[in-house]
Amino acid sequence: MNLSDSQTAGRGPRRVSAMEAVLAHLRGAIERGEYAIGDKLPSEAELCRTLEVSRPVLREALRALQTMGLTVAKTGKGTFVVSTTVEDPTFGDYAASDLLEVRQHVEIPVARYAAVRRTPENLDHLNHLLDRMEQETDTTAWVAMDTLFHLAVAEAAQNPVFRRVIEEIRDALARQSAFLNQLGGRREQSNREHRMIVEALADGSEKDAEQAMRHHLSRVETTLTDIVRPTTGSK
Repeated sequence: MNLSDSQTAGRGPRRVSAMEAVLAHLRGAIERGEYAIGDKLPSEAELCRTLEVSRPVLREALRALQTMGLTVAKTGKGTFVVSTTVEDPTFGDYAASDLLEVRQHVEIPVARYAAVRRTPENLDHLNHLLDRMEQETDTTAWVAMDTLFHLAVAEAAQNPVFRRVIEEIRDALARQSAFLNQLGGRREQSNREHRMIVEALADGSEKDAEQAMRHHLSRVETTLTDIVRPTTGSK
């Protein structure tokens, strides 16, 4: 089974990477019960041979399985199945549902305050970040700037408590961003949504800023839901 060159069409025009193909294969096997709870997955070497993919590609897929809560990795022992259904991915210390709930109650008001409190320096910083993000080709670098963007919006609200809250969830935001980029092709869409937020801040429109941030978070939720939705037994 060769998944190393998988570029099959996914929903819409987006193409599926080799890592996504490996993840779909392993996730499907777990959800179908081919690997039961408590079972150990084959070794990395065996999976690489069977699926004909490189070890880095396989390891990305295994990390995604862990984020989805399907497996756990035990040092020196291997990867074990702990669930046969994906319910709520975990990003660092926080579940996706908890993270999204907090973001909706924090970042939407933050955008409203930022629309009336932002300084010219805040706008310059945000526009500079956006320009860099739109030109960036390295995913890891883009993810780092994504978290900086949300910190910068919080700074523009001129309330240090808002910034502290975003700092607290910064690692989780980065993990979530990387996950959505890998499995949801979110990067270009996210760039456009970020641009809408900054344009609303520049216009000083509280309503537009709230709406732009709400739309951004809604798209994050939709992408997560699409990823978590069962791959088998659904219509």
